[in-house]
Amino acid sequence: MTSGSTPKGERRRQALVEAAAELLVEGGFDAVRHRAVAERAGLPLASTTYYFESLDELVTAAVEHHGRGELDRGKLCLDALGTRERSPETLVELVLEMLLGPPSDSDADAVLLRYERLVATGRRPYLRALTRTLGAELRGLLKEIFIRSGADVDDRRVEHLISLVDGAVVNALIEINPDPRGSARRMLREALAT
Repeated sequence: MTSGSTPKGERRRQALVEAAAELLVEGGFDAVRHRAVAERAGLPLASTTYYFESLDELVTAAVEHHGRGELDRGKLCLDALGTRERSPETLVELVLEMLLGPPSDSDADAVLLRYERLVATGRRPYLRALTRTLGAELRGLLKEIFIRSGADVDDRRVEHLISLVDGAVVNALIEINPDPRGSARRMLREALAT
């Protein structure tokens, strides 16, 4: 048993992952640096290289931790749903929460950070497999929300609706007074009405 696999080692490794995930959310990929992660976790700088072979491995663990947290919140939301028809408005809000996170006072900033993470992942080949896995799980959750809400969707329709939301959000983020959730809400309402 190595010291990295002891309970204390696992706690330290997890503290580093959580610190890196917080930094990722706050400042994007550039914020995740060995020194910043160690300071945030309250651990010695050497611990980042002791528990992770590279910064890429640490970033991957942080992205997975954050993505799994989002999926876990989505699963809780899904578990709370019964199987019944929902109003189109309720369905729209459920889908937006799954894709953009819960509404917040700093909604534009929170959504911007989510999309920055997704776009930046494209430049990091080491994250592609993880991103595909997390994306597939998210699409599965969305499809289940539609099914439980009485909406007739297939995989292609789910992809179409995600693309619609993504496009609306990106276009809204370049405006002077962005309201990405509002833009996505309008587009999604129209798409679900047809």
